[in-house]
Amino acid sequence: MTTPATLPGSDGRPRCRWCTAAPNYEAYHDREWGFPVADDRRLFEKLCLEGFQSGLSWRTILDKRENFRRAFAGFDFHRVARFDERDVARLLQDAGIVRHRGKIEAVVNNAGRAVALQAECGTLAAYFWRFEADPAAAAPPQPVSVSPASIALSKDLKQRGWAFVGPTTAYAFMQAMGLVNDHAADCVTAAEVDRARRAFQRPT
Repeated sequence: MTTPATLPGSDGRPRCRWCTAAPNYEAYHDREWGFPVADDRRLFEKLCLEGFQSGLSWRTILDKRENFRRAFAGFDFHRVARFDERDVARLLQDAGIVRHRGKIEAVVNNAGRAVALQAECGTLAAYFWRFEADPAAAAPPQPVSVSPASIALSKDLKQRGWAFVGPTTAYAFMQAMGLVNDHAADCVTAAEVDRARRAFQRPT
């Protein structure tokens, strides 16, 4: 039997199956997931949070998102890039976030890489949107965890010195930030995301 791509949400309308797994998923799905983003701080935040999610559930990270924002200066990467070993030690004692040294150090490292990337490209958005999935291409089957575009993004970021940015992490980032519309075809939010993507002015 084929598993349906959607399930009824709290209002009875069909939504991507994954968003019925936790109470706070539905709002995240309806208001954020897949809508295009051009704000550099939000892009940096999401890539960092996807790195923290590695090996964990998104629910764990979403529940702690405000704590992460507090801990990492609102994901202002210019500020985070100045964090030192004392800050890492402080964060390792912060019960409000995921206390994983490698992931914490990756955020600090990646903040420095983000500052350099912004200087090179003008904005992080201009860089990331180069990797947008071709809207004319056939939609990937649900669910998938990587794509040719996410593999390319991961490879380029790693060459630039970023950490915890594997192809699966990159793909989850692309799904969430609107670089691909991965809502199921009959999901109530799919058409809304399509409209947002058509109206979105791609950063250059």
